[in-house]
Amino acid sequence: MAVSLREYRARIKSTESMKKITRAMELIAASRIIKAQQRAQAAAPYARELTRAVSAVATFSNVDHPLTTEPENPERAAVLIVTSDRGLAGAYSSSVIKEAERLAERLRDEGKAIDWYICGRKGEAYFKFRDRDIIRAWTGTSDQPSYEVAAEVGETLIESFLAGLDPDDAAAGAHPVDEVHVVYTRFRSMLVQEPTAVRLLPLEIVEGTEAPEESEVLPLYEFEPSAEAVLDGLLPQYVQSRIFFAMLQSAASELAARQKAMKSATDNAEELIKKYTRIANQARQAGITQEISEIVGGVNALADASAGSE
Repeated sequence: MAVSLREYRARIKSTESMKKITRAMELIAASRIIKAQQRAQAAAPYARELTRAVSAVATFSNVDHPLTTEPENPERAAVLIVTSDRGLAGAYSSSVIKEAERLAERLRDEGKAIDWYICGRKGEAYFKFRDRDIIRAWTGTSDQPSYEVAAEVGETLIESFLAGLDPDDAAAGAHPVDEVHVVYTRFRSMLVQEPTAVRLLPLEIVEGTEAPEESEVLPLYEFEPSAEAVLDGLLPQYVQSRIFFAMLQSAASELAARQKAMKSATDNAEELIKKYTRIANQARQAGITQEISEIVGGVNALADASAGSE
């Protein structure tokens, strides 16, 4: 019984140490998520206005730009998955990977092959463990995304898409594709983070255009130097800003998921400590009762021996 008591005391001590770690990680995630939310909210107006500008140019000009051109028979799609670099975030990375797998299944049903692009070590490890090819991976910036990395990702995907439109003019190392999709986690609130799949190329305007009222005058647009030049400048920035916004949303979602997971781990540690403490007390009381019983039994045996000798 004493050995069992020592084991439970060791379990209590190790669980208390684990509780301190999970509590510290919970507090760190809680302190960082505010800044992540602020970065995502600060990037939202720029992404929204850039979307409106691209929508205006695409709507009020008759230019057929390569990034807005629908291929006749799309055969290959590029899928960018935004995951985390670190674990201990609950089902955050597995949820976005499952959403990517559902998207891949739909694309395969349409007869399209898939090229995988990964942001985050968790997604890279998932595909490497299953011996699945990755065209390119970016790691080390999941918790604090930078626009430089988002621009690099956007340029790589745009080059692959343009290579699919005109293989003769493809850049060196580009993998031709007919579509570009991004799968990331949209931050709704501290309790809700939603895996989302969006098609980036050929360009789909995410924000719909509201119908004007009868008394409203439709705007007139003039493009300088030309609509083609405006699209050449806006569309790459649009794609890069959308990727950067997805990375910021994913960073906030990752921290929220980690805070929730660490709080759950801390609560579970507290329950384990209570359970082990209760069992240890029961073991200690059982040991004391046994010792008392042995002492009483010994006293009675001595008394009976004395009475017999008399």
